Amino acid sequence: MFTGLVEELGEVLSRQHSSSGAVLAIKGDLVYKDLKLGESVAVNGICLTVSRLGSSGVFYADVMPETLRRTNLHELKKGSRVNLERALRAGDRLGGHFVSGHIDGTGEILSRQREGNAIVYRISAPSCVLRYLVEKGSVAVDGISLTLVSVEDTCFSVSLIPHTAVLTTLGYKNPGDRVNLEVDMLAKYLEKLLNGFLPGRIASRDGEGTAPRGKETGREKITMSMLREKGFV
Repeated sequence: MFTGLVEELGEVLSRQHSSSGAVLAIKGDLVYKDLKLGESVAVNGICLTVSRLGSSGVFYADVMPETLRRTNLHELKKGSRVNLERALRAGDRLGGHFVSGHIDGTGEILSRQREGNAIVYRISAPSCVLRYLVEKGSVAVDGISLTLVSVEDTCFSVSLIPHTAVLTTLGYKNPGDRVNLEVDMLAKYLEKLLNGFLPGRIASRDGEGTAPRGKETGREKITMSMLREKGFV
């Protein structure tokens, strides 16, 4: 479990690729300090297990083919910057939101525009991600906990303060670059809970429900009167 508060920008020293997956060698002096074999580190928002500890702040992580298909890790090369965050410990401050490190999909940066002291990014996203996004809610972009400025039919917007832009990969990315996306897991749990109460169940991302995968049928609009009728209020 992570918070989406990036601790440092690491650097990819090597990526060994084979038919069975890949091995990343990553340098991150801060996260390396108390890192142990088998622990989890979020790399661009992806929960990876430390498979080997090297010297001078270098650790290694195995990447399976499924992770390479689902994320932007396959685009990394020697010298690439990566966001690094160690796993949350009991008693730590929760300054961002709960991030699992399990990527829901990737998006593409459509535009990058300055607004005062901030940088506003418009990012495209698949429907399986957009359905869980709400204005002023949370989303993890390359492992960075961000507040949603707006949500449209095919994309969403987030705004970065100078501190976040300088200390994370997003500040160095441009239109056309791909980013890893993870929605707030509480939204997915809420949807599953409501599926048991609403007459037209909502098909989930893995096809669970009465509707065909990715579609909805007979979905009842959520209103205050409907919530009262179902006993929520």
